[in-house]
Order: sequence, then C-alpha cells, then structure tokens
Amino acid sequence: MKRVVWLLSLVVLLVAGCEGEKKPGGKDRGSDPDIVLIGSEIEGMYLARAAADEGLNVMVLDPRKQPGGQLIQGEMLYLDEPFDDAGQSLLQGRVKELFDRYKQGEIRKKEEFVDYFQSIAEGIPIESGIQIVKIDSEPDAHSKQTIKSLTYRTAGGEERTVSAKYWVENTDFGALSSRLETTRIPGIETVFGGEATDYMAASIMMKFRQVDWEKFAGEINSLSQDKKEEIYGSNTYLTGTFAYGFGNIGKSYSSSQKDVFLRGLNIINQRDGEALINALLVFNVDPSDDRRIQEALEAGKTETDRVVKHLRQQLPGWEKAEVNGYPDYLYIRDSTRYETEYVLQATDLLGGAMFWDNVSIAGYPIDLQGNQANPWGTSTGKPDKYGMPLRAFQLKGYSNVLTAGKNVGASAVAYGSARIQPNTSLAGEVIGIILGQIDGKSELAELSEKDMEKLHQYIKKNYDITLSGVQAKNKIGRYSEEQLELINRGKLAVE
Repeated sequence: MKRVVWLLSLVVLLVAGCEGEKKPGGKDRGSDPDIVLIGSEIEGMYLARAAADEGLNVMVLDPRKQPGGQLIQGEMLYLDEPFDDAGQSLLQGRVKELFDRYKQGEIRKKEEFVDYFQSIAEGIPIESGIQIVKIDSEPDAHSKQTIKSLTYRTAGGEERTVSAKYWVENTDFGALSSRLETTRIPGIETVFGGEATDYMAASIMMKFRQVDWEKFAGEINSLSQDKKEEIYGSNTYLTGTFAYGFGNIGKSYSSSQKDVFLRGLNIINQRDGEALINALLVFNVDPSDDRRIQEALEAGKTETDRVVKHLRQQLPGWEKAEVNGYPDYLYIRDSTRYETEYVLQATDLLGGAMFWDNVSIAGYPIDLQGNQANPWGTSTGKPDKYGMPLRAFQLKGYSNVLTAGKNVGASAVAYGSARIQPNTSLAGEVIGIILGQIDGKSELAELSEKDMEKLHQYIKKNYDITLSGVQAKNKIGRYSEEQLELINRGKLAVE
C-alpha cells in the first residue's frame, strides 16, 4: 500500500507541473517548450532541472509507463562513486548532494529515492506512456538536420504535435535517436564476440529483508585479509554502509537458467534489516524489446527466489534473509547507441584527455560487464580522471539533438567507464546550464572555445563546478601506436 502512495504522489506532482505558470525569471509554461526530453532517466532529468532553473521551458515525453527509469522503476539504488588516483572524489553539482545524503544514510530506500526524484522533477511536466508517431526535420545553415517538430500518441490514444529548440535522447533504448538518420556505435560484441549486435548484461536488483548487517560485516571483517579472500574472493570489502566483491559466492552458485548468471555481489545496507544487491545478470536483453524485458524480469524474479537460499548458507547474518519484493523494471547497462560529434575512446580516458568543451570531469575503471559469451566480463584499466566534451552529447548530423546518460558517445570499451551515473549526471546538469545561458544569444552548434571559456567561468562562479584547468595522469604515454589500437579495442589492459 505504501508503494502505491509513493507512486501516486509522484504522478500528482508531475501532473501539477503541466499547469500553466510563470516561473520567476522563466517563461510561460503554456507556450511551446524550449527543450523536450524523450525519457525520464535521472541523468537527463538533471539537464531538465538545470535548464528550468536557468529560465527555460522544459517538458518530458516518456515512452515508459512510469517515470524514473533505472533509478526508480529498476531500483538500481547501489550508487558507484568515481575517484581519481589520489583518492579524491570526482563528484560535483547536484549529483554530489544525492551521494552525500546516500552515504549519510538519509537516502537508501526506494521511497527516499522517489522523494529525491520528485525534487529534481518539480514543476517539469512529464507525460508517460507516449509513442512517437512522426518527426519532422529539415536541413539547417550548418549542413546538418534540425528537428522542427515531433508528433506523438498519448497513453490515451490522442495525437499531439510539439515543437522545440532542442531535443534530448534520455531513454535506455534510443526511442528518439533510433528514428533519425544516425549510425550505430559498435557494441560489446566487438570485445567479447557473440551475436552481431549484443549488449552488456542487464540486471535485476535483488531486494532482501531480515539481514543482520552488524553480524555480516563484523564476522567477515574479523577475518584476516588472506582468509577473507580465500573464503569470499579477491577485493571483498565491507563497511557499515555497503559491501562489494564476494566473487566466490557467485562462482559457487549454479543458475537454473542458461541466460541468468550470478556474479560478485555489490550490496547496499538500506537500514532496518533491508539490503539490496546488484549481482544477478540477465543476458541477451534488447531494451527496445518490451517482450524480452518482461521475460527477463520474470527470469530474474524466479532466480532471486533461489539465490536467497544460497545467501543464507554462504553469508553470516543472512541466515534468516527473505526476498523483499521485486523491482518493476531492469537495470539496463547497455543499449544501441548512436554516433555523436565526438566519440570517446579508451585512450582518451586512460590518457587523461581534457577538452575545450568539457561538460564533465569523469572517472571510474573501464568496467566491461559480461555477455553470454564472456559472463564475468573484464576491466581494461582505471583512468585517473578525464574530461567529457559537449560534442560527446551532440548527436552527429543534427544541430539541435542532444543525448543524455547512457546515450553518451563512447566506444564499446570507453563506455565501460563513461556510462557511470555520476559522470553523465554532471554532464546533463552542465548542458542544461549552458542551454539556459545561450538562450536567445547563440546556438549550441556555434559555440567556440572562447564561448566555452566564458561558460566555464560562469558555471564555476555560480554552481561551484570546475570544468577547466584540471590536470590528469596520462597512463599510456609510452605505449606504441599498435598498443594504443589494442587498448581501444579492449584487447590490451593498462595497469
């Protein structure tokens, strides 16, 4: 019953955003929007929030039936924080507030994440369950295409047409960009082999209750490091907040289904005996295929009921653990993505590249989650930190189409790091600020290095976000051209 109340409160708030209003410093909400986002993933919602706060009129058209995507519907509530080689957090902007509250224990449960999502979406209309019917575009002065309008069908069957200055791909299955004149970025099959088009595994988040976290962490941390790794696997680590590693727990489990696989465990303590685990992989999931998503969800639920029995036997403090319900959606890591004006390569990341049009300072190991041909996946190196250029979020060939979140322009290998939520959340917020600042003055496709320098200064002064003057380690300076090519193909790991 409580879960129904949370969702109803979210719907009420989002519908309220559709009412005509005059935002201080903003525009009449009844007019055509400046920005339309397709999809409601959290990374793009940071763009929407920042643009709205800068005075722009923003709306969201979501093909999914409920808002919130991976974070809310998929309940991917285990948050990974990027650090540089000196151990310094790379979090900046609004996403830092989420992580701070998360680490403090204030935001751990789904309802707390729903409240947070509401705070980001406040005043921004979201229409869920839409279907794109038609997109009208035409050539522009930059020898590119410009989307002029989009016609969509509402959940109730009504057709509507909307015009906007900018359009943002913010789904996990390319709902907008797949309908445009675009080129697919080759996927994980280029690294691991397998089908002609393949994706890193999706996951179903496993939810449990009656977990004695104090006993769990206490007993395992009382072991010597050698003993801990002997029993549970290398890199096993626990605090009062989270745990990761436990590769031996996955290795000792036999799945009942050929396309479902238990890897090492990423576990978050949700308080009150509740815990959530990111570990149960489902292969061969095309997120544009609703039927396959439902099959994968059901397979994940069935396997979760078996996994809990394994955890009771293998982990101290989990002897009485029970399944605590199931998410309504999958955690989608990977999908068909399309070329942007700049496509990040693994050598950009490991070389610590910085760009004149940086919109994020990012980091995280190049973590290539597996497919069915290579279920354990691999990591090909850990960057110190690197920049993410605006051009990696500008859809190639279109002057007014942006990408958000996991639609970032990155090769299959570079994507292993670039995809991490804080990296693209910061980029989304910065792009939203930029759109607000250039409104009525210039177009995104016309921005020069001098323009970006001024924008970086504004963003630093007003948002305390640093995007320029950042130094990063180059970890591949002595590698040959042949070795650099192997790194970009995922065939050579960098220590």
